[in-house]
Amino acid sequence: MTELGFPLDGSTLIVGPSQAGKTQLTARAMEAWIDREGQTDVVLLEFGPEYDRNGTVLGRWLERYTDIPTDVWVGKVDAHAPRAESESEAELRALARENAKAAADQLADAPAAPAAVFVNDVTIGYQHAPEAVEQLLDYCDTAETAVLNAFESDELGTDDPVSLRERDVVQRLRAWADRTITLSD
Repeated sequence: MTELGFPLDGSTLIVGPSQAGKTQLTARAMEAWIDREGQTDVVLLEFGPEYDRNGTVLGRWLERYTDIPTDVWVGKVDAHAPRAESESEAELRALARENAKAAADQLADAPAAPAAVFVNDVTIGYQHAPEAVEQLLDYCDTAETAVLNAFESDELGTDDPVSLRERDVVQRLRAWADRTITLSD
């Protein structure tokens, strides 16, 4: 057990609404891993957008909470916040599709043998095609530890296609993870 309240082995999923501290806890987990094991073969998949919605920033990048060492491989997606940015269902789907392609591209480029994988805002990459999350989970299973965080809340919608798919992804992540930590606002 670590000072984080969870072990840094196996798989950990951190869920909660916007502004609950998911990214900050993920950053602390990455710092703890690096302090214990070093920077070698650490992968950060940065899927989260930073989007200002009526004065509230949705999402934060891990680099806002910690310095990312140069030896950490970072796959950063220039992600959209589909529900906040779109004005139609067609645009919502298009933005989710762009995020999915960008996430798949980053995953395809990631190092083959990670020791630790950290994924910020994992569902952003799978709101278009939730079944594609299996590739990410297979990748995470090759590492000694994986810490992923995901938005889980009704605050951005419930019945649109992105929200429905996102709930499916979170359910799959919960089934996969060794442990799930639920944060609240």
